[in-house]
Amino acid sequence: MDGARVRAQAAELAARVEPEVNKLAREMVERRFAEIPGYDRLPGDMRDLEIAATARHALRRFLRSRQGDLDTRDLDPLLERAAQRAQEGVGLVTLLRSYHLGSQVLLDALTAAALPGEEAALLLVMRRQHRVLAATVEAVTEAYLAGLSERQEAAQELARALLHGHEPHAVATRCGLRLLPHYRVLHVRVPQATAAVAARRLLGRIRSRLEGLAEDPVLMARDEHGGHLLLSGGVTTAQLARHLTGEFPAAELPSIGVALAERPGEVPRAAEQARRISQLADEPGLHELTDVLLDYHLGRPSEAAAEITAALAPLDGHPNLTETLAAYLAHDLDRRATATALRVHPNTVDNRLARITELTGIDPRTTQGVMLCGAGFALRRRQPS
Repeated sequence: MDGARVRAQAAELAARVEPEVNKLAREMVERRFAEIPGYDRLPGDMRDLEIAATARHALRRFLRSRQGDLDTRDLDPLLERAAQRAQEGVGLVTLLRSYHLGSQVLLDALTAAALPGEEAALLLVMRRQHRVLAATVEAVTEAYLAGLSERQEAAQELARALLHGHEPHAVATRCGLRLLPHYRVLHVRVPQATAAVAARRLLGRIRSRLEGLAEDPVLMARDEHGGHLLLSGGVTTAQLARHLTGEFPAAELPSIGVALAERPGEVPRAAEQARRISQLADEPGLHELTDVLLDYHLGRPSEAAAEITAALAPLDGHPNLTETLAAYLAHDLDRRATATALRVHPNTVDNRLARITELTGIDPRTTQGVMLCGAGFALRRRQPS
């Protein structure tokens, strides 16, 4: 069969399928929502209007083409939708899967409509469809990434506005983002020795892991110590912990401070609280104010702080006494547990505690002495070595 005859049959085949465009568009939408994870959570008007209209446009554009070539003007609606999906937070993989699924629906319809003797024409149409799909996916991906870049810039601008209290309502309106009634604010403290690229990657991994916990995107702003993450205040610390421990081994998770801003105007206060918590926490993982309450309180400027710190100064030349006092406090004043931890006799612990009293004038076996020693250690931990 000559090429002209095959092309004519291909055009006839496409013409037979075109009246089914509305039906095929509905099938595409139904299959997307049934088979692609996340599509079932999209708003109904998006499904019934935007996605269906885009599917109809794409179908007619292909079926009416003669050679399967693309007119870039025909792609404009698809590119606009791709940028819109990026700004709405729909994943790129999800978007591209929808195009491939739509291509399957169309090819099934073409195959069903082909008559005996039109095998060559069907093959020609399928080749055209492959070229069109490849070109469409490339263009849509570029448009999506451009829209994603805009969305990320808008999210960063809103994060900065919230953290610094610079008219977040106006920024949210201008950027097309929703301002939440309350925010859970995290500060991720990256170890100082971590390279800049590794620090950015770690912060990005944590942010990616937390995406999806709430409908709105996780806002992020980096700083010299790591960075802040802002998400819905309805997400609890327990939920955050479950998501992060599933991604990071305990040893790899950095120290993360968590605070709640009851309204957008409280974000700067919550951000500072989260930052201080992350600095005070001795262990990796998520920490709230209650986890570092004494250290947090004592970290505020006070005229008495220097005197409390100086009270333990006589122990500086006696590391065994300092170690014993720290172990004694850590083991809830249990002399036998302290002795076991230090691998000494309980009488040795008694002798060292007596010596501490002798040198400092503070008896750690009394309530007043315990409070002073605990405060002194907390203050000294905050001082440079």
